[in-house]
Amino acid sequence: MTTFDADPAVRVRRVFERHAAVGLHHGAQLAVYDGDELVLDCATGTVAPDGPETTPDRRHVLFSCTKPYAGVCLHHLVERDHLDYDDPVRDHWPAFAEAGTEKAEATVRHVLSHQAGLPYGPLDRDPERWTDWGEAVAAVEALDPTFRPGSTAAYHSLTYGFLVGELVRRVSGRTVDDYAREHVFEPLGMRDTSIGLPDDDPDDVATLSGFAPGERCRNPGVGLDGREGEAADLFNRESIRRAVVPAATGVGTARDMARFYACLVAGGELDGTRLLDSDTVEAATSVQVEVETDATLHVPRRYALGFERAGTAWDKYGTLAPWTTFGHGGLGSVVGWGDPESGLAMAYVTNGIRDETEHAQRANEMADAVRRAFR
Repeated sequence: MTTFDADPAVRVRRVFERHAAVGLHHGAQLAVYDGDELVLDCATGTVAPDGPETTPDRRHVLFSCTKPYAGVCLHHLVERDHLDYDDPVRDHWPAFAEAGTEKAEATVRHVLSHQAGLPYGPLDRDPERWTDWGEAVAAVEALDPTFRPGSTAAYHSLTYGFLVGELVRRVSGRTVDDYAREHVFEPLGMRDTSIGLPDDDPDDVATLSGFAPGERCRNPGVGLDGREGEAADLFNRESIRRAVVPAATGVGTARDMARFYACLVAGGELDGTRLLDSDTVEAATSVQVEVETDATLHVPRRYALGFERAGTAWDKYGTLAPWTTFGHGGLGSVVGWGDPESGLAMAYVTNGIRDETEHAQRANEMADAVRRAFR
C-alpha cells in the first residue's frame, strides 16, 4: 500500500492516525458500521502519555456519550407500556415536585429533550456528591426550575443523568446501570461498555489528558474555558469512574458505540437482536425542540429524545451532515452518530480533552473522511 492508496478504509485510517501523530491526543479508537457490517475498527497511540499502545478493546471514559445509553433505557420502558413520554415526572417520582408547582409540569419528554427546566445545580460543582445516588437524587428534588418546563431547551449536562436514572429506577425497580446492562449492552454484545466502572472490574480505563486551547482561534464562549486539565484529573479518579452518573461516567469502546448507533440506524435491530421497535427509534430520534441559543451552551441546538440532531454549524457529525443524522458528543474527546440517509454509524473515542472548537474540528474532519470513503 502507498500513501495514495485508494482503499476507503486505508484512507480513513490515515486521517485517524494523523490526529494522534500531530498530538491532538495520546490515543484513540475509531469504529464505523456501513449497514450491518463493521468496516473499520482501529486504534492508535497510547492509553496514557507514557502508557502502552492502545487497542480497540481498551475502555475509555465516554462523558456525555453516556446520555443516549441511559435514555434508551427509558425508551425501552415506554415501549413496554411502563410509562409514557407525556407522563409528568411526578407521577412516577412524587418527591420530584409538589403538586401544582411549575416544576410538577415537567414530563418525561421534557427530561429527554433538555426542556425540564433544571439544567444545572449545586451537583455540577460538587463531584464528591456524585458517588452517592441517594444524595444526588435528593439534590435534584431540591432544585427549583430556572425556566418553565417545555418553554425552551437548555442542555442538562449532569442533571439529565440523575433525572433519567431515577425514572428508570422508580419505574423498573432496577438501577439504571443494571437495566442498561441487561436490556442494552448484553443483548447487543457491547461487552466492554457500562454506566460507571463495575465494582468487580479493574480500573484499566485509558488515562485522560487535558490539552490547553490553541492560540489560533478566538475563545468560542462554550466548553471548559481552559480547564481541560481539571476535567482530565477529575475523571481519572477511580471513585468518579466507578460512580453511576448516567450523564457522564459511561466507560466503553468505539466499537461498542458504533454498534449501538448501527442498530438504531437499522430501525432498532442488528444481527437478529432487537433493541427497540422501529416506531420507538423514530420517536427517540425525532426533533422535539430547536433553539437558536441553548441557555446552557449558548449555541443553536436541535434536541430529540436523548439524542442531538444535526443541522447547525456547532455539530460534530460532519461539516455538512444530513439533518437526519442523530448522535451525541462527549466532553472534548468523544462522539458517536448514526446517519439513516447513508446507513453509516461512527464512533470516535480519544483520551485527549480539547477545547470545544478544536474538538469539533477534529470530530468533523473524521466524520467527513468517513462519509467520503463509504458513501
